[in-house]
Amino acid sequence: MAYFSSPRPQSSSSAIKIVNPAEHDDKAKLQAKRGNSPQRQCRNILIYGSCRYQDKGCIYYHPPDEGSNNPPRPESPLPASLSAQAVNAPVFVPKAPFHAIATPSPTSASPFTSSPSPSTFYPNHDEYDDYGESVSNQTPQTLEHQLVNQYQQVDYDDHASPMGNFYQSQHATFVRQPLDYHLYSHPTPDAFPSTHFVSDVIREELHKRSEASQLVPLPGHILPDELQGYHSLALLEPSVTERRKFFSWYSTVYRATSSNDGVSYALRRVENFRLMHQAAFGAIETWSRVEHPSIVRVREAFTTRAFNDNSLVVSYEYYPNAQTLFEMHIKQKPPVFQHGRLSTFSSALPEATLWSYMIQIASAIKVVHEAGLAVRMVDATKIMVTGKNRIRIGSCGIADVLMYDPRQDTAIAQQEDLAMFGRLVFALCCNNLAAMNTLPKALDMMSRQYSTDVKALALYLISKPGPHKNITQVIDMIGTNRLLHEMDDMHSSVNRLEAELMSELENGRLVRLLCKFGFINERPVFAREPRWSDTGDRYIIKLFRDYVFHQVDENGNPVINLSHVLACLNKLDAGTDERIMLVSRDEQSCLVVSYKDVKACIDAAFGDLARASR
Repeated sequence: MAYFSSPRPQSSSSAIKIVNPAEHDDKAKLQAKRGNSPQRQCRNILIYGSCRYQDKGCIYYHPPDEGSNNPPRPESPLPASLSAQAVNAPVFVPKAPFHAIATPSPTSASPFTSSPSPSTFYPNHDEYDDYGESVSNQTPQTLEHQLVNQYQQVDYDDHASPMGNFYQSQHATFVRQPLDYHLYSHPTPDAFPSTHFVSDVIREELHKRSEASQLVPLPGHILPDELQGYHSLALLEPSVTERRKFFSWYSTVYRATSSNDGVSYALRRVENFRLMHQAAFGAIETWSRVEHPSIVRVREAFTTRAFNDNSLVVSYEYYPNAQTLFEMHIKQKPPVFQHGRLSTFSSALPEATLWSYMIQIASAIKVVHEAGLAVRMVDATKIMVTGKNRIRIGSCGIADVLMYDPRQDTAIAQQEDLAMFGRLVFALCCNNLAAMNTLPKALDMMSRQYSTDVKALALYLISKPGPHKNITQVIDMIGTNRLLHEMDDMHSSVNRLEAELMSELENGRLVRLLCKFGFINERPVFAREPRWSDTGDRYIIKLFRDYVFHQVDENGNPVINLSHVLACLNKLDAGTDERIMLVSRDEQSCLVVSYKDVKACIDAAFGDLARASR
């Protein structure tokens, strides 16, 4: 403590020493006792300017060199050299741990030298930590807030306390930054996709279908530029080597755009086919009137020599990115790396999905049989999967033209549809088109993976034809419960799609409103027109545009807040009475208007433009 009472230059510190009034009488006594204190300045400093024994055990005080930021601390006196009055000195208890305060900020250097630590004068006193055991369970942000609050409650003045040089103030330790209030109030962006836009899964799927319907034809294929009212032909078959025979003919599928309506259609071309009877196209006209959600609708059929041969072309509705049941479930997938080695992907078709397929196929066959026709295309390579568990029977009607026979009995062809249906069920259950060739093995595999109802229905379909064997009996074997479950799933799917459509319902209205903004704001033709200048009523529209799209935060950074834009546009379209304050760009004037007033200005301005354009 003698160090604090020793005379020092006034320029070393502006701190004012606080002295207890009761101790003024004993000041002379304390000065006399400190005369022989080891903290007295070394005479070598006064005579020679330096002490050669400073670092070799000299017990006297050596002032630091000028310009030193971190002067060496003098050695602490022994506890026995303290006066009796030091016992009554108050114990200073810091409000923060030593490691949090003793490190000053490099930008706030202290103008005076550091004082010795109080722990050297009280060696028997344990260091006090008012955080106790809870400090290790708290985060640095929580501790920072607690320290700031404690320093705000107790006012420590560094200039009034001789210990303030050692215990730095909160301004030297914590740099308080301005709070970003907008970070605590803005809505969650994740809420927008489900409330204002179609979900990402459906949007991605629709984009893929749109892209597939607009792909340009691949080079290397010589295709006609125009084909009976169709143009922009593109090959849909993956490769020529994987082509399958359509009965005794090869066939190819193309995508083409109709010149009549601009819609894309799928054209199945049968190569080297010569039409012998014109009456064969009568079945195509009958098929064009059959409409069912599980049947690819037939549009028309014609013959052509545009491919340098006699070809039969049948036009169907086009479903982009559709796959056949063979490609989806039966065809071997390429091996993939799994657990460090190549492994083939093979999984059995879930029974719920299998029942859904069978219900859709049975429903389509029933409609075709009631129309007096036969499907003849219940095959895994001709049934397409157009969505999630959504199938459609394709290539309908083309077999009636290729195998045209006016004496053929339709009932026999309908019985063949049921047999083909049974073979398809075995192929899906065994993941093999030739499963019927080894029927005992196929039945054993089906018994191990599927219920007895699936096995019974498959055996009924491949049984011998009979007068009581029809598609109605097949639907009865499927069961009412499964039909109701399939109907519930379809209704749930419709509800989900309607909800997705509702999310996009108002987007067109907001786009029209944004188009009005684009037509009105900052038209160069009316730059000097009084009604369109910054002094006219159009000025409100300009300020409202800035209020909606050009907002900034307290730091001058642009605010990209979609919820604010949507809320303002919806209120504007409704014309609510809510008032807002519009501020000019130079911040010299402001207007308080309602959304109703802004809407009236927009309607009037757009009306003037519409009348001028006529």
